[in-house]
Amino acid sequence: MALEIMHDERVRSVEWRDLCDLSRWEVIHELFISAPWLVLSLVLAHYELWFFALGASFMFFLCGLRQVHNAYHYAIGISRQGHEYFMFLFSIIMLGSMHAVQFNHLRHHRYCMNEEDVEARSARMKWWQAILFGPKFPILLHATALRLGSQRLRRWIIAELAANVIWIALVLFVWDIAFLQYHVIVMLIANCLTAFFAVWTVHYHCDRSHFIARTIRGRLKSLLTYNMFYHVEHHLFPKVPTCRLPTLAMRLDEAAPELQKMRVF
Repeated sequence: MALEIMHDERVRSVEWRDLCDLSRWEVIHELFISAPWLVLSLVLAHYELWFFALGASFMFFLCGLRQVHNAYHYAIGISRQGHEYFMFLFSIIMLGSMHAVQFNHLRHHRYCMNEEDVEARSARMKWWQAILFGPKFPILLHATALRLGSQRLRRWIIAELAANVIWIALVLFVWDIAFLQYHVIVMLIANCLTAFFAVWTVHYHCDRSHFIARTIRGRLKSLLTYNMFYHVEHHLFPKVPTCRLPTLAMRLDEAAPELQKMRVF
């Protein structure tokens, strides 16, 4: 039976609803967690410290993925409409349409790793194939969302892509600002690596019945990855905000300890 772990009585007994309510400080933290990395990357690029700028950009993209990932599930602690505009803003900052990615991500939860799960397609590949597949991945996500999404969703996607076109055109062809040009180029490259870093790493060698995703353990690993690799926990309880996943992991370890053996690293 597909996704049988979702119906496991041990998992169903885990309390999670108390983890969904964020304090005001936690909401602010989630809204701005990537901002210091973005500013640092732009400052370093301005001074042409490219190696260090790349490191800061990587951390910004990781934190940005955490933020939009929570937004896909309306789990930042703001209004539903606020989540929609948050995704619009980050569509410009990180490039692409976050509403298109959201559409595929929610289908990923519903159809986890079957043929209808477009997002997880790279999970069934070897690691180097997932990297080579990377440039096709954003195109596939957007095409699928435009083809299968509602009229309302298509309006969001078109608006976000139009904003992308205007932003990229201004940065590359109108404004002569090197650090903004750097940011756009790096974000384009980062999007081409998400099939590997955001999908393959958390689903490779997993199955559709019990071990549906990987996870991590350890405070240092959690800190360095901003809790982004507690992925089996996320699949089992997608409404729990990322900042609460370590607590959820401890509860899940008591109920179904075997699930932690599939580690990202």
